[in-house]
Amino acid sequence: MIDHNDNKAHRPQFEWSFLHPKYWGTWLAVIVGALLSLLPHGVRRAIAIPFAKLALKIKGGATHRARINLLLCFPEKSHQEREQILLDTFITAGSYLMGLAGLTTRSRQWMENNSVIHNMDNLTKHTDAGESVILLVPHTWAVDIPAVLLASRGLPISSMAKKQSNPVADWLMNRQRLQYGGKIYERSVGIKPFIKSIRDGYLGYYLPDEDLGPNHSVFVDFFATTKATISGLGKLSKLSRAKIVPLFSTYNNETGKFDMHILPALDPFPSGSEEQDARMMNEQIELFVSQQPEQYMWILKLLKTQRPGIVEPYCSDEYKF
Repeated sequence: MIDHNDNKAHRPQFEWSFLHPKYWGTWLAVIVGALLSLLPHGVRRAIAIPFAKLALKIKGGATHRARINLLLCFPEKSHQEREQILLDTFITAGSYLMGLAGLTTRSRQWMENNSVIHNMDNLTKHTDAGESVILLVPHTWAVDIPAVLLASRGLPISSMAKKQSNPVADWLMNRQRLQYGGKIYERSVGIKPFIKSIRDGYLGYYLPDEDLGPNHSVFVDFFATTKATISGLGKLSKLSRAKIVPLFSTYNNETGKFDMHILPALDPFPSGSEEQDARMMNEQIELFVSQQPEQYMWILKLLKTQRPGIVEPYCSDEYKF
């Protein structure tokens, strides 16, 4: 039986200080978000479109990072094609984020009715056999959905995440993610509690496209460029005795539902080579993202860490739009 008691897990609690005026802006955003989540998908999408077009006109910040990522990953595409991907990305993001509070404001049955899991047997064949599993979940906009849905089905998730600087946002985010069970560990507690939780029966939730810096990465191909890719999954798989199962979560722009695609476990894995393991992870991301590029968080600093002597592209004068 899974033991949910863990004093090393990050479980922020409500504090009366959260009602201080300095957090009123956060609470206002929560109220607006809750109201928007009640709107039909078509209305949210209609609202998202003009804001997405406005975002394309921004020269710096997240839009600039996304343009650089798309250029380096898809140099074979025309400028117009990449701009269309970016527009579709912002429409997807806006439509999804306006409905995100629905995970809390609506019922478990609503979430079940609005979620579709494809090839669930690629996961349950391992969990039913009592095998440990680490889910490989790239940064799509709907990246949080599988953790909540699977926990609601009796398959709680364990993950590692960075604590939010805003304590109210941190409490609300964790409350939503853990409403049906699960564990989140701050990176400061180390990897051992995470490994133990996987051995104890939790599904490990692993984000393969994070940039953790040169000390925790190897440089391997990522689409048409090279990315500093997390190097420790092979060791983590061995220590936790877990199968590595890719999962890609999307927000369906036609139906407004959450679509989750589960692939067969990586095999053989680990390969014995950190570079080969890392490349295998990136291949899974490429497989999904190539089909639905608008679902991916292109705004992230995916290519921040570079080999010595190479300037970070987001700070380089070479890329101006």
